[in-house]
Amino acid sequence: MSLAEALALGPRSVVSLVGAGGKTSLMFALARELAASGGLVVTTTTTKILEPTPSQSDLLFIAEDDIALMEFVAGAARRHRRLVTLATARHATGKLTGVAPALVDRLAELPEVSYVIVEADGAAGRPIKAPNATEPVIPASTTLTVAIAGVDALGVPLGEEQVFRSAIAAEILGLPLGSSLEAGAIATLILHPVGLAKGTPATSRLVVYLNKVDVEGGLARGRAIGAALFQRGDARLERVVLGRARGAEPVVEVLTDLP
Repeated sequence: MSLAEALALGPRSVVSLVGAGGKTSLMFALARELAASGGLVVTTTTTKILEPTPSQSDLLFIAEDDIALMEFVAGAARRHRRLVTLATARHATGKLTGVAPALVDRLAELPEVSYVIVEADGAAGRPIKAPNATEPVIPASTTLTVAIAGVDALGVPLGEEQVFRSAIAAEILGLPLGSSLEAGAIATLILHPVGLAKGTPATSRLVVYLNKVDVEGGLARGRAIGAALFQRGDARLERVVLGRARGAEPVVEVLTDLP
């Protein structure tokens, strides 16, 4: 099954990726898939990302001016380019500073653009996180929010080594630091009002992507977390995708309800 099918992605979508490590890999895997089917795909971030490799993105354009960014996208469409990445600055660290959420909204209105995919959060590579007061940065035009967590978070101790912003996570969960993270706790971190999906627009669908099911026992871990997510009865949650963002086939299984 393709990523677009697993996410039930419709035409002219704005996809915001939030949560744990794996967002960048998932963004470019989805972008490559969508670009292959035709239409222009724009990838960017409202925070920071590593500069894409040539295998990830056809074109990278960096400019501080919104008008220049918009004109570049329109020109890329005229030149029949299929996948472009936008940023406003390049840093010595190898990271790119992204664009304002309002620019994403404007890009989504361009008739030349078929899809905009946004990395809207950072997690320092950890398998699970809790957002601070300024995260995530989800554009209002988002039609699909994908909250990402790693199945390798199951059973880890609640601490900064495995949980980004662990002190905030402990507060959300009402657990002391060092506690073992069980499936229910991970589900809470994802769906809590100030959890991973915080700030999802009311008009946006919500899908959870559970990454790294290729670790030992990963599929069983993913199913356990998926069950815990559906047990919360959150009406926003549409489906749970189990997969491996860096794999040749990033979708392994799709859950749409309790087993």
